[in-house]
Amino acid sequence: MSSSTTTTISTVSIPDGKDEDFLTLAEVAAILRVPVNTLRWWRQCGDGPRFFKIGRHLLTTIGDLRTWINEQKGRADPDIA
Repeated sequence: MSSSTTTTISTVSIPDGKDEDFLTLAEVAAILRVPVNTLRWWRQCGDGPRFFKIGRHLLTTIGDLRTWINEQKGRADPDIA
């Protein structure tokens, strides 16, 4: 008897909205499909999307996230499939 493994990938897209609309750390983690702690590490290393603080909350904007994603696409190695 053979068993098969099914992998389900949930997708969260960048929400429709204005470039200046805010996104939380958790929302960005869901969109990028990375753990929140990865975003924190990237921020500490000076990588990842640009975040800023309002009070104790780390936020970014939809526009900044789109810009960062497009920069990553531009840096992508075309030989990687």
